[in-house]
Amino acid sequence: MEPTIVITGATSGLGRLAAITLARRGARVVITARSQEKAEQVCREIGTDRVDVFLGDFTRLDDVRRIGREIADRYERVDVLVNNAGIHAFRSRTTPDGYPEMIAVNYLAPWLLTHELLAPLRRAPAARIVNVASEASRRHGTLRIPQDLTETIPFNARGSSAHYGKTKLLDIMFTTELARRLAGTTVTANCVDPGFNTTGLGRELRFAGTLEKVLVQLGIGDPARGAGLIVALATDPRFAGLSGGYYTVRGTRRIQPTAPGDDPVLQAQLWRETQQLLLPHLG
Repeated sequence: MEPTIVITGATSGLGRLAAITLARRGARVVITARSQEKAEQVCREIGTDRVDVFLGDFTRLDDVRRIGREIADRYERVDVLVNNAGIHAFRSRTTPDGYPEMIAVNYLAPWLLTHELLAPLRRAPAARIVNVASEASRRHGTLRIPQDLTETIPFNARGSSAHYGKTKLLDIMFTTELARRLAGTTVTANCVDPGFNTTGLGRELRFAGTLEKVLVQLGIGDPARGAGLIVALATDPRFAGLSGGYYTVRGTRRIQPTAPGDDPVLQAQLWRETQQLLLPHLG
């Protein structure tokens, strides 16, 4: 039976490369997309008989919840969930729901989608969750839970890196706590640092296209490396049964998250605050 692999952010960058690779290896690839045009382009590259598309905007958590439920209703089981969609915004923006945009897209959306897909993931014989984090998490500024989940703080391009890094630190903390909560089940959860990749580099910057071409010519930031690590965590037998790890493309090895993201007490607190925010009926 072909595995069903859900990949968010698969219309460009690492997600697109990973989706193409996994489909060519025989998987049924399920992608989420905001743009129907871009989704159709990826479908043509993969082959429409191997890919299904669910449209929605990850800045709107109702869209995330709807997509998750539609996928759960469509497929009896999900073998792999790759939470890859993310943005690096160069100015502060608030989502229609009132959340900081990068927090909503990079952290709250994957947390909520994972929650909605836990049932079909549990029905797979050995499911894997792969969350795309980043070593940018080491430059996360000051972590404040729960304020960081809801407070929109003004910033410009120069100050954006700390806000982006914070979202990736939250992803690592979420992954570790998720793995702890899934212990003893058939589902594992790990996160990856895909390294520096030129694909989609600083797309909000006017000179991004030119810079990307220069870096590609210099052989810097090959996105195939990052996509390869995502594919490996999703399918490689050497990662079977391993859970709660943070792996870097630099040597394909497990690394330690930066403090305070490695604190299990803080990880549990983040989980509780996020659950109360997104699923208050469970509180």
